[in-house]
Amino acid sequence: MHSLPHDHTGARIKRLRLERHLTQRALSDLSQVPYSTLTKTEQGVIPASPHLIASLSRAMRVEVATITGQPYVTELRADELDVLIQPIREALDVYDLGADPDITPRPQQLLHDDAEALLVAVRAGEIKQTASRLPGLIQEVTTAAHTADSTEGWLLLASGYRTAYDVASKLGFSDLATIALSRMEWAAQRGSDAVVGGMYRYMRALTYLRAGQYRTGQRLIHMGLGVLDQAEPGRERNVLTGQLHLGAAVMAARAQGKDEATGHLDEAERIATATGDASAVHWLSFGPTNVDVHKVSVLAELDEYGEAAQVGRALTLPKTWPASRRSHHFAELARAQMWDGDLDDAFANLLRARKAAPQQARYHQTVRETYDGLEAAKRQLPDSFLSYGSWLGV
Repeated sequence: MHSLPHDHTGARIKRLRLERHLTQRALSDLSQVPYSTLTKTEQGVIPASPHLIASLSRAMRVEVATITGQPYVTELRADELDVLIQPIREALDVYDLGADPDITPRPQQLLHDDAEALLVAVRAGEIKQTASRLPGLIQEVTTAAHTADSTEGWLLLASGYRTAYDVASKLGFSDLATIALSRMEWAAQRGSDAVVGGMYRYMRALTYLRAGQYRTGQRLIHMGLGVLDQAEPGRERNVLTGQLHLGAAVMAARAQGKDEATGHLDEAERIATATGDASAVHWLSFGPTNVDVHKVSVLAELDEYGEAAQVGRALTLPKTWPASRRSHHFAELARAQMWDGDLDDAFANLLRARKAAPQQARYHQTVRETYDGLEAAKRQLPDSFLSYGSWLGV
């Protein structure tokens, strides 16, 4: 079995620590990460958990992405995805310039159909296809929205910005994801839609979850629930409310708040029982299945890996569930199984994550950290394990 890549997460933690002239003991004290956990992580003996990464990023005052190494530039270049990022940036930059005189937008329904198709495509794991089509659509919809100045036009533009957020966050461009979200809020305000406003705050909270800033994320969740109170009662509002509770559950669990996480999960489950499968409502995949999937995530974030693995094994995902969501779940389950010592099943789920949505899995931090953990375990794994590492670029 080949050795860990030189620039694994533990190696980056060590390099950042030395740049700040910190001993391992000093960083352990600053971050409240146990000394033995820090030393083993730096050596690559154990993988870095999201909670550990967040704690170290706060202690060293660096972004989480600096520790995880995102975006993975070499792999993006190999997949010809890096060249698709700048056009998205440029499309987001012209939001307030009014109608472009060189663009004649198509009828609203055609633009709506294209925007919906991209929402579906990104959830099917077709990131490259989505990223290549998105900039032109955003620019066309920007002109249409400024020309018509209608609620429908602004909300359609907000949808385009949401897809830009999806692409940027999946590829690890956190700065671009933040810009896309600010544009989404700008358009949603002009569309005067409380549901979209609540969804914006949910997505913004997820960016703070990834950055390890749980308190700010929790405040955004609370604010989003308040915004949704202004929306018309009904299934749409209920779905967004339930999704916010799911996000809050993971947020609380990562901050090691078990009771709070359980309370949010229970509320989401109550709502999902009433709504049933609501996967198509704003393409959030909300419903009983999503609640069960989040139970696995919450248990894993609380370091209850054995129970997380047990719940995950008993869960059967519908074949119609979006590929991106299935891939994410398999990655989360693989991580729990790896920490629980079930290495063979963990690798099997990494393979499932790749099969469901290969472009997403290749750039998924949990996939990479779990692969490193399996490699560090020094137990014989199939030959396909090595080819998996080559595919990841490690």
